[in-house]
Parts: sequence; C-alpha cells; structure tokens
Amino acid sequence: MAVQPAADTLIQVGHVGAAHGIKGWVRVSAQTDPAANIFGYQPWYLKTREGFRAVKVLEWREQPKGLVASLDAAPDRNAAELLRGLEIWVPKDALPELEEGDYYWSDLIDLEVRTGVGQLLGTVHSLMETGANDVMVVQPSLGSLDDRERLIPWLPGAVVTDVDLEGRVITVDWDAEF
Repeated sequence: MAVQPAADTLIQVGHVGAAHGIKGWVRVSAQTDPAANIFGYQPWYLKTREGFRAVKVLEWREQPKGLVASLDAAPDRNAAELLRGLEIWVPKDALPELEEGDYYWSDLIDLEVRTGVGQLLGTVHSLMETGANDVMVVQPSLGSLDDRERLIPWLPGAVVTDVDLEGRVITVDWDAEF
C-alpha cells in the first residue's frame, strides 16, 4: 500500500474533468494562474473516497477548449471516466515561494476576520475572483457579531489591513453594518 500524504501538506490545484478521446486522456480544470502551471507542480494526488491516490502525468497539452492530460491511472477511456470530478492536489512545497504580502487562497480559508476594533465578523469560507478584485466570502462563526454572510473585497492596505497567518486572523477596515 502506498504511503498517504498528510492532508495539511497538500493544496488543491484543480480537478479532473470529462474523458477526452478514446485513449484515456482527461480534461483538466486548473485553479492556477496561468492554468498550464498546474503541470509544473508534481506529484499529483487525486482525492478519492479512500484517500489520496498518487498519479503521474504522462503527457499534457493545451486545447482550444482548455487543458487535457494523459495520466498513468487512465490507460483507456473507461478508466478516464472513473476519474471525473476528482480533485487534484499537490504538495504545498511544490509551489513557488510568494513575495511578502502575497498569499495562497488556501492559506486564508478558515482564518477569522475581525474589524480594527476587534469585532469578529466570521471566518473566511472561500474567495472568488470578480475581475476588479478578489472577494472574501466570510461566513458567521461561533462568537461572531451576527449570523450574516459578508462579501469583503480583498484590497490590501485599503480594506485588508493585516494578515496574521500564525495567529489565524485577518484584520479589516470594514463597517460591521455592511
């Protein structure tokens, strides 16, 4: 049996889409920017009901409608169809180091969000791109000010005044009534 990596050492970078062709290729949906960077982060682990399964990318290419890849776990179309919907995870240490003040979204999930005067607004549930700027989806949590979900723009210096990864707190200049 293969050794299972600890979940906290991995980061999700995409998921497997539909089978592509008859030779076992699959569509790949990447959460990397640019999308093709997903192939530079190895090894891949597919998250299954049983745990993480290591897979090797044999070949990949960009198509007009996105990315496709040949994986050692899918020698034919039937095997490729069984992988559909599985999340793609890679070791966090496979990702490049970030500059000061930059963060991977996965590092921000579940951090508390507090106003400058210490009011707990909730925790970061997810982040989303809007075109103009990214937005934190902050959901209420135990001890939060109220039961409201908030969409708070990710604007470092203007709205986001501090990020303390060790303390697991993001401080925002945000009116609790918004």
